[in-house]
Amino acid sequence: MNYALTDEQAMIQKMMKEFADEEVAPGAEQRDKDKAFPLEIFKKLGKLGIMGLPFPEQYGGGGADTISFAIAVEELSRACGSTGITYSAHVSLGGAPLYLFGTEEQKEKYLVPICTGESFGAFGLTEPNAGSDAGGTQTTAKLEGDQWVINGSKCYITNASYAKHLALTAITGNEHGKKEISAIIVPTDAKGFTVIDNYEKLGLHSSNTTELVIDGVTVPKENLLGKQGEGFKQFLITLDGGRIGIGAMAVGIAQAAYDRALAYANERKQFGSTLSKFQAIQFKLADMAMKIELARNMVYKAAWLKDQGKKFSKEAAMAKLYASESCMQICSEAVQIHGGYGYMRDYQVERFFRDAKLTEIGEGTSEVQRMVIAREIGC
Repeated sequence: MNYALTDEQAMIQKMMKEFADEEVAPGAEQRDKDKAFPLEIFKKLGKLGIMGLPFPEQYGGGGADTISFAIAVEELSRACGSTGITYSAHVSLGGAPLYLFGTEEQKEKYLVPICTGESFGAFGLTEPNAGSDAGGTQTTAKLEGDQWVINGSKCYITNASYAKHLALTAITGNEHGKKEISAIIVPTDAKGFTVIDNYEKLGLHSSNTTELVIDGVTVPKENLLGKQGEGFKQFLITLDGGRIGIGAMAVGIAQAAYDRALAYANERKQFGSTLSKFQAIQFKLADMAMKIELARNMVYKAAWLKDQGKKFSKEAAMAKLYASESCMQICSEAVQIHGGYGYMRDYQVERFFRDAKLTEIGEGTSEVQRMVIAREIGC
């Protein structure tokens, strides 16, 4: 068992850390206040060849592995949670389904622009009545001649305002009283397709979270992604990979909160000593450091299993669950260590606290992760 990063992984880590510190972190607080999407940052990431990092070079990707993807998400999230989730969703929700289930023609047409940064990746799954129960999908797609006619709506969709196309799930039939769900690729500029960006969110203010209204949208028959009726299975596979991204995002945010708390504890004096000299604070920081290390190891293990072609559903759920809940705890403690300052925007830990909550919800809530784990262990 080798815990050392490969030369390529270490190089990506170094590059992403420097990029996050120099390009992402400086404007993170202002972007959060202004709710400004970090478009210029992603243009730079595109020039660095990071937008398609884990996809093959033949599609404009970087040919790297899932561990490298996790490292990139972690470093971006350490500087800015909004940037981290934008990148994670771009790859794991936008690009991955196309790569895993698309035809060669679909990959050339739709995956390449995602890898080059010409388009952002997005995935239309969640609906007003289909959150944790994605099988409750109500969006429909009827085949009329050689065209799919799609009607319905989606909510909480990341990146759709900046995506030129996305895959979405829809009911394409009903067999023996059971919904047949398929995935279909839809251009976002199609007639009848509307993207609405007006959510008021707790955190991740500079990420793009949208509602989709699909009113009589028509796309060619060949825009079906994979086989008809396999959409449910496809998005379960997609979410497994996405959980590695959210886990890495949680590790990055937790690391940022811990770094701030440690620095503050070493500087702030109370009762004649720095906070870091008090055992109560030392124990908090020790627990924070331990949880980050354990979460990172679990995320990297899930990524390694995926790269090895081994089963990783259980480990991805464990990594996402532990990393997200630890992140929330660590951010709460970071605010507590800062005292009254922690409640104020100037010290940034309140932003980490707000951003952290999404990691316990996105890509399946903590409760859903426990359901997945229970199923995988034979309950």
